[in-house]
Amino acid sequence: MSTYSRRQLPDAPFLAAATGATPTRRPVWFMRQAGRSLPEYRELRKGVGMLESCFNPELVCEITMQPVRRHDVDAAILFSDIVVPLKAAGIDLDIVAGVGPVVASPVRSVADVRALPRLAAEEVGAVAEGVRLLTKELGDTPLIGFAGAPFTLASYLVEGGPSKNHERTKAMMHADPETWHALLGALTDITIAFLQAQLAAGIDALQLFDSWAGALSLADYREYVLPHSQRVFAEVAEAGVPRFHFGVGTGELLDAMGEAGADVVGVDWRVPLTEAVRRVGPGKGLQGNLDPAILFAGFDAVESETRRIVAEADEALTLGATGHVFNLGHGVLPDTDPTVLTDLVALIHSL
Repeated sequence: MSTYSRRQLPDAPFLAAATGATPTRRPVWFMRQAGRSLPEYRELRKGVGMLESCFNPELVCEITMQPVRRHDVDAAILFSDIVVPLKAAGIDLDIVAGVGPVVASPVRSVADVRALPRLAAEEVGAVAEGVRLLTKELGDTPLIGFAGAPFTLASYLVEGGPSKNHERTKAMMHADPETWHALLGALTDITIAFLQAQLAAGIDALQLFDSWAGALSLADYREYVLPHSQRVFAEVAEAGVPRFHFGVGTGELLDAMGEAGADVVGVDWRVPLTEAVRRVGPGKGLQGNLDPAILFAGFDAVESETRRIVAEADEALTLGATGHVFNLGHGVLPDTDPTVLTDLVALIHSL
């Protein structure tokens, strides 16, 4: 039995689609819907660092609410960052504008892995408080919590920051698999603790982002990554909330990602949903998958692509997918016109 208390949201289209029920309308939300594309976000964040924002419950609540008010999306996603649990645990890192997360002392040896801290729930108390504020503010709109998957966190720690080729990460995997699995085991513990803190505070669904998993071959993913992602999903299963899994450029990994334990698998724009359902297998929901760049092409193009994706999603449902949540195939790009997103939501709700 789950020890987590959950809001009862029986009419939420997002939760219906995620659990195999029939939603009253096609649900839509956008990755990075809260952020730089919104002028109200830029105004609020003036002079406030990214990590500072993530540990301020009132700011977290307000930023998370902004796209819900503006766009009428069917779910809110907690404003946070995938490195927040690492920072909270005591790892020396910062998010550098124009670069991304930068780690002061990269993890390169077994001694570095042994020195990694654990994460205690109280260290992310500010995040949990943000969740509690949101569950009061959101009304009937579900709140998605999230975490970075162990592989993606490992890639930042080993490389010391963002990487195009992930050469040090892949080198550790193949040259020292024992240290690699110890590292991912430690990061799996941190990820689980972070998600459990959000679940205890009241999130209604969760998404595990494996942002960089698309850099891997299927064989490497299965051997070095999948068991750790499976443990994350297994440990949070008792909460009873829908679990989503997403990575960019992961078309070749979709069958394995379908085995990780999520209820819904996110698909980027490179793979049609009719092909994605074959790769993921029946019995799972799908999320996606409009190319974020299409939002710059004028609304006729946006509408045409959206109708195509909706038709593919409907066909995927006949092929064994249990539901469809409309989303982009990656995050909202910073220069996106927010009006286009508002109009897109209205279009999807009308279909």
